[in-house]
Amino acid sequence: MEILRVENLKKVYGQGENEVHALDGVSFSVEKGEFIAIVGPSGSGKSTLLHILGGVDIPTSGKVYMEGQDVFAQNEEQLAIFRRRQVGLIYQFYNLLPVLNVKENLTLPILMDGRKVNQAKLQEMLHILRLEGREKHLPNQLSGGQQQRVSIGRALMNTPAVVLADEPTGNLDSRNSQEIIELLKKSNQKFGQTLIMITHDENIALQANRVIAIEDGRITRDEVMR
Repeated sequence: MEILRVENLKKVYGQGENEVHALDGVSFSVEKGEFIAIVGPSGSGKSTLLHILGGVDIPTSGKVYMEGQDVFAQNEEQLAIFRRRQVGLIYQFYNLLPVLNVKENLTLPILMDGRKVNQAKLQEMLHILRLEGREKHLPNQLSGGQQQRVSIGRALMNTPAVVLADEPTGNLDSRNSQEIIELLKKSNQKFGQTLIMITHDENIALQANRVIAIEDGRITRDEVMR
């Protein structure tokens, strides 16, 4: 079942001689439960694409449909709700709030949405993330790998339609990197979570079941791995 569709997406920055086409006619669709790696050189448009898919950036032209809904036909309030409920964003630098503990960071999107936290799911998430006993730790009391696990848990707590990960292992050593990838693969396989991840690491990309390569704002390869 199709969960995401992108049609002729374009993003232009600047004007005249300074005009840069970050995305130049990108189209693809994503099935529910797919694990897609997006690869390409720096400046190819990968992060721009991910931010548009998450409703964080707005395209110059083209369409993004999430679960059949035209994302950018929504007003600002609807778009904010879309970002909270339908998208889980994971960044390279964790983006945890330093004054909130592990439990508070994990549940922040749900509380901001005015909803009640499912305590059973919270405990399951802490177990999966191997953060039991660290619920009251602040981010600066955690290792880099632990902080990224909190970031992943925060993205998954809302059960979003799609999880978007922008170089989630880029700030970690090789051991922690593989742990994070295994955690993301587990969420993809166990919970059927749709995952789209940017990575520069070819070994990580090969663990996805589909690889999309982007260069100069265009898709140059779209290959099913297995």
